[in-house]
Amino acid sequence: MTRAPVLPAAAAGLRSPAQLISYLLEPKNWLIVTVPLIGAHADGLAGVGWGLLAVFFAAVLPTLFISYGIRHGRWADRNVGARRPRLIVLAFITVSVAAGLILLIVLGAPVMVTGYLAFMLTSVAVLAVITTAWKISIHCAVASGSVAILALTYGPLVLPGFLLVALLGWSRVSLKDHTTAQVVGGMVLGALAALLAYATLAGAAGLSRHRQQPGRRQASRYATLAERRLLAWSR
Repeated sequence: MTRAPVLPAAAAGLRSPAQLISYLLEPKNWLIVTVPLIGAHADGLAGVGWGLLAVFFAAVLPTLFISYGIRHGRWADRNVGARRPRLIVLAFITVSVAAGLILLIVLGAPVMVTGYLAFMLTSVAVLAVITTAWKISIHCAVASGSVAILALTYGPLVLPGFLLVALLGWSRVSLKDHTTAQVVGGMVLGALAALLAYATLAGAAGLSRHRQQPGRRQASRYATLAERRLLAWSR
C-alpha cells in the first residue's frame, strides 16, 4: 500500500482553516511576491533579479533563522509569539535587511528596490519598538503594506488583495495570537508605511530623472508614471 505524500501544511501541523491561512499568508510569502514585482516595475527583468536578491535578505534568511530557533527549542513556532524571542527575531531581521540594503546600494540596484528595502528596515525598527510595549501584528503589517504599495504601483485592480489581508486578520484573532486592535493596528501601520514609501521613492526617482545617464530611459519613464499615479491617488 502506497503511503500518501505529506503536504507542507500538514507537515507544519496545521489543523484548522485559521492555521492554514496564517501559514500561507505569512510575511515571507508576501515579500517573495511583492519585492520582485516592485523591481519588475522599476527595471523589467533585471529589476526582478534585484528584487529576488532583496528577498534573500528580507525573507529567506529570517525564515532560516526562525526555523533554526524552532529546531533548537528557542521558540515554539514560526509565529514567535513570546515578547523576548520576538524581539530577538526582529533584531536579526533588522541586521539581515540592513546587510541586504548595503549590498544593493553598492551593486547599483534601482532606486525603487533599494528605497523599498530601506523603508522595510525602518518599518522593522518601528515594529520592534512597538513590540516592547504592545504585540502589534507583524503578519498584518506586512500584508497590508504589500497590497498598498502594489496598488499604488500597478493600480486599483490590486485593491481586492485587501480581502486577503482581512482574512489574515481574522485568522490571527481566531488563533488568539492577537487581539482585534493589534491586527487593525498592524494593517494601518503597514498601509501608512507603504504610502509614505511610495511618495518618497516616486519623488526620489523623479529627481534622478534629471541627472540620468545614457541607457537610463526606462528609469525616467518609471519616475513619470509613478508621479502620475501618486497624483491620481491623492485626488
